[in-house]
Amino acid sequence: MTDDTLTIREMCDAYSVTPRTLRFYEAKELLFPHREGQKRLFTKRDRARLKLILRGKRFGFSLEEIRQLLDLYHVGDQQLTQLSRTVEIGHERLADMVRQRDELSEAITELQDQLQWGEEAVAAMAKKQKAAE
Repeated sequence: MTDDTLTIREMCDAYSVTPRTLRFYEAKELLFPHREGQKRLFTKRDRARLKLILRGKRFGFSLEEIRQLLDLYHVGDQQLTQLSRTVEIGHERLADMVRQRDELSEAITELQDQLQWGEEAVAAMAKKQKAAE
């Protein structure tokens, strides 16, 4: 191999992942490191794929969606299919995230209202109890 390869430890340090994570991605056919005996050597291609995997995970894509998108790189249409499908899935994921954010905002507002009611009720009861003493 060349100087362009990284060991599993170097990959872990460079991308803040565990060896177990890299082996898992390899088992899921997302990464394809070269082998020298038991030693895994990761190429520039593996590093680029890992960056895309980590970004996809951050955006909430499933590993199967990520694998399918990565596999589209080899379709032979200068990545048109891959990019088109990525944009399509990205729009779907964005809509999900916006919906989740809206639901969370609504829940936060409701909890704030309930806490305010509770605090006022506690203050009124404490005031009443103090007056009774």
